Amino acid sequence: MSNQYSSPIEKAIKPIQRFIQQEKSGGIVLGISVVLALILANSPWAEQYFHFFEQRFGFRFNDRPVLEYNLHHWINDGLMSVFFFVVGLELKREIVAGELSNPRNALLPIAAALGGMLVPALIYFVLNPGADVSSGWGIPMATDIAFALGVLYLLGDRIPLSLKIFLTALAIVDDLGAVLVIAFFYTSDISIMKLVIGLVFLLIMMVGNRIGIRNVLFYAIFGILGVWTAFLLSGVHATIAAVLAAFTIPTRVKVKEALYIDRVQQYLQQFREADRNDEHPVLTGEQLHTLDHISKETDGAIPPMQKLEHALHPFVTFIVIPVFALANAGIALDMDVSTLFNTNVSLGVGLGLLIGKVVGVVGFTLLCIKLKIAPYPDGMHFRNLLGLGFLAAIGFTMSLFVTSLAFTDELYMTQAKVGIFVASIIGGVIGYFLLRKTSKKQG
Repeated sequence: MSNQYSSPIEKAIKPIQRFIQQEKSGGIVLGISVVLALILANSPWAEQYFHFFEQRFGFRFNDRPVLEYNLHHWINDGLMSVFFFVVGLELKREIVAGELSNPRNALLPIAAALGGMLVPALIYFVLNPGADVSSGWGIPMATDIAFALGVLYLLGDRIPLSLKIFLTALAIVDDLGAVLVIAFFYTSDISIMKLVIGLVFLLIMMVGNRIGIRNVLFYAIFGILGVWTAFLLSGVHATIAAVLAAFTIPTRVKVKEALYIDRVQQYLQQFREADRNDEHPVLTGEQLHTLDHISKETDGAIPPMQKLEHALHPFVTFIVIPVFALANAGIALDMDVSTLFNTNVSLGVGLGLLIGKVVGVVGFTLLCIKLKIAPYPDGMHFRNLLGLGFLAAIGFTMSLFVTSLAFTDELYMTQAKVGIFVASIIGGVIGYFLLRKTSKKQG
């Protein structure tokens, strides 16, 4: 019935809204961005494509550059900080009230994530012990949660919910591991004074949380102008500031659930009883006043952390990550193929993801089960665990990000990207068909 009253604009927007709300949409958009970057990098506009991201932007005081970086740097340190902020919010939510809040439930995905980080790093390091290329060991450690879950959700309801939860928890722990690796191993010379200034701002945000400040603007001002800027100037990677800032966002509600329900029911009753002429679509002043009260109560019943996560998630999924992919995924394919293999970077990254991830995730999970540390989640068995292991080999976003930190040599970066692309595509395809086959058998 409601469709016949929808305006043309609502009818046009509705399919877009449905697409955005689907879990697999993020993976699809990311895939399109990667393909577009590859097309541009190998088109007649390739020179303009690469030059575009080298343009510099920033601020100057007394003709001295302050926070002046090229566009590529702004995307990787600025825009991606929003991505890491959301990662931090997801981590906090999982620790406070999600899979990671129950130690027994968390043990299996934590073990799987640790295996999926350690084994790939070891494979890479064994193949690349040389000082100039060894810094890439962190590249195959990461799982791209958007792509991996996108592939999983393509299989629909045939996949048990427990597998989706397991992969989500694994990827979140994996993200935490990547954040720690970046913090401890991929930072430049550190300015202690600027770092201390950033930590002071972080302390102010923590105090604000403790005394009950819920205004998002307060955390935005101190988080961006204070913590993020100080960390960026200190030499510690700015994305770490975003994760730390996320952990200061309040999780407490102003209005408890039971009280919220009682108050809203009272306001709804007032809304029903308010005089209104049904012939006119406008509300009465009393009704508007009542709705305003409901809006304030609803705002008080939502934790600021979840409010921010919900608001930023579409922006990160459909703007931040695709822009990052456009800036980082372009590889000119007219290269001398022999140069791809004058080091073992491609091989280390590719095998680290495709073999290391599978062996690490599956091996550490089975070890935990064998030692009776934790049981299989409902609906999980060896075959679909193996499929999840291959999905964990999809490393696009985070692996590309670590590549930009690990290497300055364009050749090594290209070699790493080739390894990422090949392993991620193969892992995604194998994982999809393994899970599809096992789900058919279950059906």
